[in-house]
Amino acid sequence: MDRTAHRDAPGEMTHAGNEETGGLRVTLYRAAWVLPVASAPIRDGAVLVGADGRIAAVAPRPAIEPPEGARVVELGEAALMPGLVNVHAHPELAHYKGALEDLRFRDWILRLVGSKRAALHDADYDAAARWTLVESLRAGVTTLGATEMSAAALHALRDAGMRGIVYREVFGPDPAQADASMADLRAAVDGLRAHATDLVHVGVSPHAPYTVSDALFAAAAQYAVAEGLPVAVHAAESAAERGLVERGEGDFAPGLRARGIATPVRGTSTVEMLDRLGVLRARPLLIHCVTVTPDDVRRIAGSGSAVAHCPVANARLGHGVAPYAELAQAGVCVGLGTDSVGSNNRLDLLEEARIASILHRARLASPDALPAAELLRLCTLDGARALGLDARIGTLEPGKDADLCAVSLAAPHARPVHDPAAAVFHAAQGTDVVLAAVRGRVLMEGGRVLTLDAEALGARVEDAAGRLRAVLA
Repeated sequence: MDRTAHRDAPGEMTHAGNEETGGLRVTLYRAAWVLPVASAPIRDGAVLVGADGRIAAVAPRPAIEPPEGARVVELGEAALMPGLVNVHAHPELAHYKGALEDLRFRDWILRLVGSKRAALHDADYDAAARWTLVESLRAGVTTLGATEMSAAALHALRDAGMRGIVYREVFGPDPAQADASMADLRAAVDGLRAHATDLVHVGVSPHAPYTVSDALFAAAAQYAVAEGLPVAVHAAESAAERGLVERGEGDFAPGLRARGIATPVRGTSTVEMLDRLGVLRARPLLIHCVTVTPDDVRRIAGSGSAVAHCPVANARLGHGVAPYAELAQAGVCVGLGTDSVGSNNRLDLLEEARIASILHRARLASPDALPAAELLRLCTLDGARALGLDARIGTLEPGKDADLCAVSLAAPHARPVHDPAAAVFHAAQGTDVVLAAVRGRVLMEGGRVLTLDAEALGARVEDAAGRLRAVLA
């Protein structure tokens, strides 16, 4: 039999099968640059993906001959790297892009909650979650940490073929409602677990100190540890939260007291409070950590908890800049998140990384804070570690799942290329992503998402956004 390889242009590949690895063929990807993360960039490199969706080989192009019957994909002037990991987003809030601008944090929260109740329905959250995944895939994100009340992202991630953790939120600032909130959480998680897969996992998220009582924090943490569930918590995000926890005052206190909920001093800091309540025993993903102290950093590192760094949302809401360098130096695993489009407006992790580098260089007056190689790790391996998925993804190495992202470096704004990682994070942008795959299955190519109907979803999201505009006017 002749040794032949079928060659497809990126826009002409065909994909069979709807299962996670069903219908896959052995595929050899070739690109001007391969960025394995676990090793140095490879000029004129290649990645061989087996029919099981796992990486079989990573090497310079001449070192890998296409196996018999393999598909060969020539990516040209592009950087092929692990799929991007967005550790924190709110997929159900896709309708809020540009809707909540220039507000104090408490007012931002109140307008968000009030308009959701007045204008949105369950079907709207489903459309929003799927629309979020369209934007994410087009920007090279293949894994998502989704924090939301509706948990609509679970079915959306499954149908899109993506990887992720859906942290089902629980609320209850009144200690008297902790038991009821926990009963609701247990019932919701039981239902969601029936739909979890090897790619899409279920977790829990006691939301934040201004929406969760000490009793509910403790109960949710105990439940998560007993059930082996991943946990995510919004923590140390704002001055308003800090005032509530440390003094029983601040922007959130009057509203809580007006509802008959006491606002005592709850700790010397949010992190100290979470430690005392047993939440850090669950090794949660702590979202934001803008106002953490050196003692907080030591507690986070000692507990093995991770941090979701969301620099754009934190800056846009006026919260400040999280001490990334101090966290990283203490050994804390930090991943990069966009937060919701209601606070960020974009889900472009390449842009998020570039802005993170700029902010931290300004904060530290340092010309080399967060260099391009570190940004690459932050968006891939470190994000995978923050979500507990680094055994499977985050690097291009034989045996790992073939979660891939290819960024074109052919456009004038990306050329010339001296350092491929610098080109990806400081010259290219999310719209330059030409390929996204999860476990070998191509989900997006050439700007077109193959597993979701973007046109129909866009119409549904616009309809709901129209209702929101009427409420927010």
